[in-house]
Amino acid sequence: MTLDLARPVSRRTTGVEVLLVLGLSLGQSAIYSLVTIVGRLTADRPLSQQTATLNPSQSARPWLDLAYQLLGIAFALVPVLLAVHLLNREGGDARQRLGLDAARPRADLGWGAALAAAIGLPGLGLFAVAAWLGINANVVPAALPHVWWAVPVLVLSAAQNAILEEVIVVGYLVTRLRELGWRIGAVIAASAVLRGSYHLYQGFGAFLGNAVMGVVFALFFLRTRRVMPLIVAHTLLDVVAFVGYTLLPDDWFRWL
Repeated sequence: MTLDLARPVSRRTTGVEVLLVLGLSLGQSAIYSLVTIVGRLTADRPLSQQTATLNPSQSARPWLDLAYQLLGIAFALVPVLLAVHLLNREGGDARQRLGLDAARPRADLGWGAALAAAIGLPGLGLFAVAAWLGINANVVPAALPHVWWAVPVLVLSAAQNAILEEVIVVGYLVTRLRELGWRIGAVIAASAVLRGSYHLYQGFGAFLGNAVMGVVFALFFLRTRRVMPLIVAHTLLDVVAFVGYTLLPDDWFRWL
């Protein structure tokens, strides 16, 4: 028995594929995030007095902590490999189709830096407003011990977040939803709401800020068909947050 890869895939099969990929990755994170925010809102303390910790330590023993951190980063990228593999099965190079290649490094870096500045600066203002309104938890971007590998791991974590989110939530999801016949407005909304949803555990300000970021990134991808600048931008934003929090004095980030 042979599988005819040339036969068109049905809409139902494509839809199930999308649900499975999201269920193994950021769709799962969105569900957990929804449950977490419900737990936070029903706790005995206001949301503004609760803490959301990113990049926590996994063990009191440094070498074991490092092993857990690296394993977590590596396995988090498996859904990305799955999504690219599924797109590759249709023929052609999925990396080129998504703009995930190194064909335009200077342009990708330039656009990535510009997007990071355009998103990051207003994002700080929105974060401050959300904190003032009490609709966000206190976010701790990194809580690793003071060891030699902390900064390299945080950089890797930033890159992992960027690759996972931009390939799955923008490149893969936008491509598949367009193939399913979704209108552009609905595609952009789905991508943006999903991005906001898996950040909801941090609070409503994080949801709104990331949803706006999702709209900008989805529009950029639809126009350019390149996900690499989005990965660059997202990596830069997370590196500044993770590494900056680790290296700068506590008073600086308390002020921010």
